[in-house]
Amino acid sequence: MTLDNDSPYLVFSRQAWSELRDTVHQPLTEAELARLRGINDKVSPAEVRDIYLPLSRLLNLYIKAKQRRSKVLDQFLRKEPRHLPYIISLAGSVAVGKSTTARIMAALLARWPQHPKVALVTTDGFLYPNSELEARGLMHKKGFPESYDIRRLVQFVSDIKSGKPRVTAPVYSHLSYDVIPGAEEVVEQPDIVIIEGLNVLQSGMDYPHEPHRVFVSDFVDFSIFVDAEPSLLKTWYVERFLKLRDGAFSDPDSYFHHYAQLSQAEAVATASRIWQEINYQNLKQNILPTKDRAELILTKGQAHGIEQVWLKK
Repeated sequence: MTLDNDSPYLVFSRQAWSELRDTVHQPLTEAELARLRGINDKVSPAEVRDIYLPLSRLLNLYIKAKQRRSKVLDQFLRKEPRHLPYIISLAGSVAVGKSTTARIMAALLARWPQHPKVALVTTDGFLYPNSELEARGLMHKKGFPESYDIRRLVQFVSDIKSGKPRVTAPVYSHLSYDVIPGAEEVVEQPDIVIIEGLNVLQSGMDYPHEPHRVFVSDFVDFSIFVDAEPSLLKTWYVERFLKLRDGAFSDPDSYFHHYAQLSQAEAVATASRIWQEINYQNLKQNILPTKDRAELILTKGQAHGIEQVWLKK
């Protein structure tokens, strides 16, 4: 562990962080882990053991402390105990592996007896439909703050946090690259909600065009940022694009079906251009500036593995 009095974070090497898992043992099999990995993710059982098990232990301690505090407050206010979920946000760039991290954390946290019901929601469903983005001239800025129905997203998180028994979220299809009309994801009183997306650490200063002052970050109990150097992110984005070209893009129903016929060189050039013109601009302008708001930062290195953990003091 590195201690810098001028930094708000404690910095752990992978080895030092791994030692903090205490007696927590590996609850995921290789087959389970294979189902949780995303395209181009290379998370190994060793990384689950060294990084994610200590994190699940830390979160379990935080959640138990929050539950105790809620009981004390209910007792003081002479109220019946309420079932209020613990909300975790998970942010980071496109291609950094947020979705895999979120799925692994959801699976691990659900193994703890104190909070077996874990819901995972992505903010993709709260993007405006393509028709609305086209009408607003925002298709080239999909994923930027202005492309989200932020009021609907905030209302969803607010309803979850207030303990509403049944809350619904819109559903996004990566095949059609659009919100699915009429489709809903139902969330019914979970113990933990993990909200994963590009924008979950953003606050009022990131939405100057919005008149209200409440955002997703105001309802979050613990926030995580998955980080990597932009040069690595570009490499991973291009690699993922090439795998999708040979896989999902070959589906005639895919929004990106026209990319399936690109040659290797054309695909690399296309992916590099999309990264530079859209994803890197969003990373630089809107995502990276929120990193230091996170309680915990997972820093990835060359091999896509997590090399350091930064925990806010």
